[in-house]
Amino acid sequence: MKLIDRPLYHRRLECLINTPDIKIITGIRRCGKSKLLGAFAEYIAKTDATANIISIDLTKLKFESLKEYHALNNYIEQRYKENVNNYLLIDEVQLCENFELTINSLHSDEKYDIYLTGSNAFLLSSDLATLFTGRYMEIHVYPFSFREYCAYFEIEGDYDVHFDHYIKLGGLAGSYTYKKDSDKEKYIRDVYDTILIRDLVEKYRLGSATLLKKVAEYLMDNVSNISSARNISNILISGGTETNHMTVGSYVEHLCNAFVFYEAGRYDVRGRTYLQSLSKYYLADTGLRFAVLGKRNMDWGRMLENIVFIELQRRGYEVYVGKLYQKEIDFVAMKGGEKIYIQVSDDISGQDTFRREVEPLLQIRDAYPKMLLARTRHEDSDYEGIAVVDIPRWLMR
Repeated sequence: MKLIDRPLYHRRLECLINTPDIKIITGIRRCGKSKLLGAFAEYIAKTDATANIISIDLTKLKFESLKEYHALNNYIEQRYKENVNNYLLIDEVQLCENFELTINSLHSDEKYDIYLTGSNAFLLSSDLATLFTGRYMEIHVYPFSFREYCAYFEIEGDYDVHFDHYIKLGGLAGSYTYKKDSDKEKYIRDVYDTILIRDLVEKYRLGSATLLKKVAEYLMDNVSNISSARNISNILISGGTETNHMTVGSYVEHLCNAFVFYEAGRYDVRGRTYLQSLSKYYLADTGLRFAVLGKRNMDWGRMLENIVFIELQRRGYEVYVGKLYQKEIDFVAMKGGEKIYIQVSDDISGQDTFRREVEPLLQIRDAYPKMLLARTRHEDSDYEGIAVVDIPRWLMR
C-alpha cells in the first residue's frame, strides 16, 4: 500500500519525544495507526543517530513467543542499552495477555520512551486510566482527511469533482488499493463488521449482534439529527425489535468507544452553558455510510456536516451543537481561548436558503468569528461579517 506523510500526527508525536508519558495511538480500525508508528520509528532513526529502537509487532509470527507478559518484559530488558535513548514501540500490544503489567513496570523504571498501538477493544479511551497507572498521552488518529486523500492520489486542483468521490469513498485508505467500487465497499464493510463483532459483541458479550447493527444503522441514517437512547429504542420497538432504552444507550456508548461514532453535545450560546440533554452523533468516516447503507435516504447536506465535524475534531477543536433561542447553529468549535460559530450547507445559491443559514449567525452578539461553509465552488467572500467559504477549499487549508 502507498504511504503518505501525515504531518499532523507526526508533529504531535515529535513533540512528545522523551517525555515521561506512555504514548498511546488510538483510532478506528484501519485508520493507519500501525503505519504511523512505523513511519515514526524511521523518523527516530534518522534524527537520533545513537537511538536504541526496540520495535515489536505482535501480529508477526517472529514475535509469537512475546504474547506472555513475562516473556515480553525479558525480551525488552535484554535489548536495553546504557547511555543512549531507548525507544520502545509495540504494535497491537493487546495480543500479549496482561500487557499492562509489563508496560507499567517498564514505565516505572524510567528507562524507556514508550509508544503503543492496539485494538480498540483493548485500548478504549475509557479504559486507559484503569490500564496504565502512570502518566499516558493519547494521540488520536482519524481516517484520511480530504487533504490526505488528495495527497495519496496526487490531486492538484479541480477539487470539486474529487470531493464528490471522497464523500462516497471516505478515508479508510486500505480501500484505495482496489480498482472496483464493489471491492472498495466490501473492504469497508469488512472493517465495519470486524469492529462490531470482534471488538464489541465478542469482548463485551453483547446479547445481540443484530440489535447492535440496527442501532448503528439508525445512527448512520440519522447523522446530524438530535438523538437519544429513548427515541432510538422507541423507533426500533415500533418496528418490531425487542429492546429498551437502557440497552440501546449501552450500545451507543460502545459504538462511540470503538470510534465508529463521535458524540456532539449541545451548547447554549446565549447562556454560555453546556446542555446535558440530547446529542448528535457523527460517523468516523462517510465511506462507512455508503458501504453499509448505500444511497438509501441520502442527504448530501448531512454528509457535508459530518465531514466538517470530523475535520474540526481532527484540528483539535472541542465541537458542540449550538442552541440560540429556538434556533440551532450547526457547530460551536472551541480550542483554548478560540471559538468559532459554523453553519454547514450543501447549496446556498437560492436566496431563501442563504438567508435561513446566515440568520442564526447574525443573531449572535459576541465578537467571535462566524463562518458559513458550503459548496460555493468559489473563493471566500464575506456577508455582514460572516465568512462564506467553499468546503473543499477549507478542507485543503
